[in-house]
Amino acid sequence: MSKLIQGYEVVIGFETHTQLSTQSKIFSRAPTAFGAAPNTQACPVDLALPGTLPVMNQGAVERAIEFALAVGAHVAPRSIFARKNYFYPDLPKGYQISQYEIPVVQGGVVEFFLGATSTGSGQSEKRTVRLVRAHLEEDAGKSLHEDFIGQSGIDLNRAGTPLLEIVTEPDMRSSDEAVAYAKELHKIVTWIGICDGNMQEGSFRCDANVSVRKPGDPLGIRREIKNLNSFKFMQQAIDFEVRWQIDQIEDGRAIQQATVLFDPDTGETRAMRTKEDAADYRYFPDPDLPPLVIAPEWVARVKAGMAELPRAMAARFVADYGLPDYDATTLTQSKAMAAYFEQAAKASGQAKLASNWIMGELSRRLNAGEIGIEQAPVGPQRLASLIARIADGTISNNAARQVFDALWSGEGGDVDAVIEAKGLTQMNDSGALEQIIDDIIAANPDNVAQFKAGKDKAFNALVGQAMKASKGKANPAQVNELLRKKLQ
Repeated sequence: MSKLIQGYEVVIGFETHTQLSTQSKIFSRAPTAFGAAPNTQACPVDLALPGTLPVMNQGAVERAIEFALAVGAHVAPRSIFARKNYFYPDLPKGYQISQYEIPVVQGGVVEFFLGATSTGSGQSEKRTVRLVRAHLEEDAGKSLHEDFIGQSGIDLNRAGTPLLEIVTEPDMRSSDEAVAYAKELHKIVTWIGICDGNMQEGSFRCDANVSVRKPGDPLGIRREIKNLNSFKFMQQAIDFEVRWQIDQIEDGRAIQQATVLFDPDTGETRAMRTKEDAADYRYFPDPDLPPLVIAPEWVARVKAGMAELPRAMAARFVADYGLPDYDATTLTQSKAMAAYFEQAAKASGQAKLASNWIMGELSRRLNAGEIGIEQAPVGPQRLASLIARIADGTISNNAARQVFDALWSGEGGDVDAVIEAKGLTQMNDSGALEQIIDDIIAANPDNVAQFKAGKDKAFNALVGQAMKASKGKANPAQVNELLRKKLQ
């Protein structure tokens, strides 16, 4: 169900420009490396000099095919390149080569979980965003304003860089859902290797089309928030835009279709220009490029060379390891995390326990240290050893956290050495444990009476006293069993 804001339903669609990971540009041999000196990576084709002709980059096409296979889309056997006419100083030709009527990728879906918890407690919702299309096109250059006084510079290094523009249906109903979709899409394109996903460098740029309406009404007038290059700013921009549109409507003002920019310093969106429609671009087939023909055999070759896809791997984790959908989806956020889990699960024989530790304690420390799982001081084999000691009753969960602390900070050697050095072995001597429980029962007659009167809190208090008396070394399950048996 959609969450209403002041009685309005939010409607969001996305257009994402994904820079493809080719070494050269989409229609020329000029390089695409980031950070080169201005105008050092623009060749005559990129500059649209007279007599030059574009030639299609095969690698860009294959990356589009990979994306189609990853999202379950249709690969058009024949697609058309068109000229999209508009003027910007950083667009040398005065038009952009793109695809309009027949895109190379058609349909597809992106699935993700929203509102989930790390325990997989049933609070998560599986969402599906439908894709309209994904089409190949070239990027424009970049206008530079910061380093010039009273004038602008033009850097054409990006002109001709290959892009795959991914367009959704207006299926999202909140900023939370929009960000979750963008993160999932980011995961897909980086997983299959068609994009490096670097948002700061502009490799993955999102445009959010935002409108509001009363439930049941037709779609409202949308405003497009351009070039959102961080998930944090994406959420802030959409939330501000939603509030702004609702305030405008409530004040009796009409929303005008427009392209807007988000200013992270003020937290506000501001209009850049009125939004153009397709007719304004005067699309027509590019006479310099023949139709792009993709035979089924080409698609089959690309598919045969692809690694296991994240959603296929998540389904395998559910089937092979008995994990909940949420765990499987979370563990396949990156290839590195998935590989870490598989190693830990196989070595320990405790898949769910490994999943809990990776999504919980390990992820918390990775986030706090702002490092990737590849840099984790505790590798999958050592985590597996720790999990095995929890599973066989050698240590309690609380003791395991102390061991993990020591391993993370580089203390001691292996898991067993840390357990022995810190004296964390769990008390499993039933005779010694019974004596502790007898002493606790004798020392706490009020709690015993309250438990017998039906108050469960009193039982928990007795368990706590027993654990304290054992200095945390008692097996909690064994304490519960013996205490309940004696009290009954």
